[in-house]
Amino acid sequence: MMQDEEFMTGDMLVETVENQLAEGNPIKVKETLMRLMMTGTPREEAIQMIACALSIEVYDVAKNGGSFDLKRYSENLNALPDMPWDFED
Repeated sequence: MMQDEEFMTGDMLVETVENQLAEGNPIKVKETLMRLMMTGTPREEAIQMIACALSIEVYDVAKNGGSFDLKRYSENLNALPDMPWDFED
């Protein structure tokens, strides 16, 4: 799928999140979306946040050739709307 080392675009990440929601797998994605929306985050924005959490896993797999870490993905989802990976001070 990613022949020339290019990373997924934002649109592809959002599409992947939408697929995860449609399939209910991982269920954590749907739970996170509901939680964010219940606290007033617009759906579109919540999807973007989830896509950010997903991008970390996708990047790591592509860069380090590891396997997708569902546990870490879940932890990143739990942290939303805070994005602990944004510390660039």
